[in-house]
Amino acid sequence: MCRSGVFSFVVKGTAPVGRWEPGDDAPMQYMILIYDDESVWASMPEAQSQQLFGEYRAYTEEMTKAGVLRGGDALKPVSTATTVRVREGKTLTTDGPFAETKEQLGGYYIVEVPDLEAALKWAAKCPSAAIGSIEVRPVMDFSG
Repeated sequence: MCRSGVFSFVVKGTAPVGRWEPGDDAPMQYMILIYDDESVWASMPEAQSQQLFGEYRAYTEEMTKAGVLRGGDALKPVSTATTVRVREGKTLTTDGPFAETKEQLGGYYIVEVPDLEAALKWAAKCPSAAIGSIEVRPVMDFSG
C-alpha cells in the first residue's frame, strides 16, 4: 500500500445488486484487507517500493480483466486516523488508531467471486502478502 502518496491504486466499481442466500450459486463479495507495517514501507529503498507499486498495478489490472474487482482503495497512514467512541451519550475522539499494533490496515479490495476458495487465491496474489498479512472476510448483503 502506498504510504508516500507517490502511487495510488484507487479503484471504483459497482457490483450487481442482489441478495445471496445459502445454497445460491450467486457470487459472493469478499473484502481483502491488507495489513502491513508502515515502518517497513517508510524504510524501503525507492527501487523496491517502485517495484511493489508496479506489482500492485499489475494485480489490480489482473483482477479488473478477470471481472472480479468491485472496489478498493489505499488508506493514508495510521497517524491520520481518528478513533470515535460514544460513552454515556458523549462522543469521545482520539487521534490515532484504537490499538497499537505492528501491522496496520493499509488498504482493501472488494472482489466478487464464486466462493471463499477463489477469494483466498486472489488474496494470496496480493503483493503485501509477502511483507505483511491479508485478511479475507465475506461482505454481508443487507440490500434485499
